[in-house]
Amino acid sequence: MPTGFGELKIFSGSAHPQLAREIADYLGISVGQQRLRRFPDTEVSFQIDENIRGTDVFILQPTCATPAGSVDQALMELMIMIDAFRRSSAARITAVIPYYGYGRQDRKDKPRVPISAKLVANLLGAAGANRVLTMDLHKAQIQGFFDIPVDHLFAAPVIVEHLARKNYPNLTIVAPDAGGAERARAYAKRLGGELAVVDKRRGLDGAAEVMNVIGDVAGRTCIIQDDIIDTAGTIQKAADALKEAGAERVIGCAVHGVLSGPALARIENSALESLIVTDTIPMTDERARCGKIQVLSVARLLGQAIRSIHEETSVSSLFV
Repeated sequence: MPTGFGELKIFSGSAHPQLAREIADYLGISVGQQRLRRFPDTEVSFQIDENIRGTDVFILQPTCATPAGSVDQALMELMIMIDAFRRSSAARITAVIPYYGYGRQDRKDKPRVPISAKLVANLLGAAGANRVLTMDLHKAQIQGFFDIPVDHLFAAPVIVEHLARKNYPNLTIVAPDAGGAERARAYAKRLGGELAVVDKRRGLDGAAEVMNVIGDVAGRTCIIQDDIIDTAGTIQKAADALKEAGAERVIGCAVHGVLSGPALARIENSALESLIVTDTIPMTDERARCGKIQVLSVARLLGQAIRSIHEETSVSSLFV
């Protein structure tokens, strides 16, 4: 369907080119021609190798740490790419950010700290992005930090479909803390399971300490549902607490597998039978060697959203 924004084109930063290729394959197009490299001092060198005047450009770049660089490098790379497309007269530029880095710093929870999620939103707008497509923000209100349209997708359809095929008996969806109860309740409703909550407290050093399991988990298949797993301290202690409470099986489930620091060792040594994550963040070779981790693709979901945005049709059916 022709639109006022010209031809659809997809380009990729260095953070997750595999996901960009999968999305392009779904849409039946090729990833755009470009030259992206770094100078010896690590500054970004970028050039577009095709005419993009009057086109509808989507730039895929999760702002996460990868073997290609740090979170800060991924973010700077994205902004430089946006600037290049703006100066090359693209009709519209959409930043496709499957994982929104700095999203956890979304409020002033102590004196004299930044609201980094807002700062990143300002930077993307200043660079020249016309809209943002992202997935499972740490807090939904981050959408309000932007002065440009934000399409906020959820990976729930992908994860729920996978879990439904498994047809686990005596299923209980577990929120790893009180803040995740609403999300876990939505999963439990769609899967026909029960709901439980792990009452979590954090010490002065920020380490999570499980205090109590609220709900009936004895003899049941428990799926701990979270949005982000970073160092895996929370999910490890939650899994151990569920096992102590009599759970028959404990499975972890999260959208964004950051898996930094001691995460892989904790997962391997935990009571978790397996950990399900999506590919919003690329899998490194080290993570792939962890036998407990299973990765689900969000390429089709992002591809559907990109097509809807390009054709200017409703994206709301994907927001569930």
